[in-house]
Amino acid sequence: MFEFLHKKVNETIEITDEEFEYAKTLFLPKKLRKKRFLLEEGEACIYTTFVEKGFLRSFTIDEKGNEHILQFGMEGWWVSDLYSFLTGEASEYNIEALEDSELLLITKSSWDLLLDGVPAFERYFRILIQNNLIATQRRLMGTMSTTAEERYTKLLQDFPDISQRVPQHMIASYIGVTRETLSRLRSQLT
Repeated sequence: MFEFLHKKVNETIEITDEEFEYAKTLFLPKKLRKKRFLLEEGEACIYTTFVEKGFLRSFTIDEKGNEHILQFGMEGWWVSDLYSFLTGEASEYNIEALEDSELLLITKSSWDLLLDGVPAFERYFRILIQNNLIATQRRLMGTMSTTAEERYTKLLQDFPDISQRVPQHMIASYIGVTRETLSRLRSQLT
């Protein structure tokens, strides 16, 4: 179950087989069925999670009952509420499996052991967090400065199979439009 994680880590940094064998001892493998929650709003996020297989979403629900999807997590991605994970405070987000998923979980204490025991992992996570910050800033600017059609087109370019894996109402939520607007966009683009 760790082969994909090993491959993804080696795409970013170099680690020895011995270092990776140590890292493996700190992760907890977990299978999560479709529609089950990894994290629910109000709980502390006690894991950061690598997606070996499957598809998850991180979302919140506003006071009117509308869902707002912050992130999708697919194979090779990490999913967490990093603020809650690092501080131990209650999360404002839910993380739900959209498909049956195979995950590798690591607790904060094990994460700290990993960073201390294999300094290359500290560099790995620093690079991931930097890339996440850049992606978040670009997504925020895109939301403020591009049209719904441009956001939808970019999503399809970046993730060509997302329409087969995610319901349309979730795609609408992710790009910040109503279902009806997304339906019109899809009609215009075909």
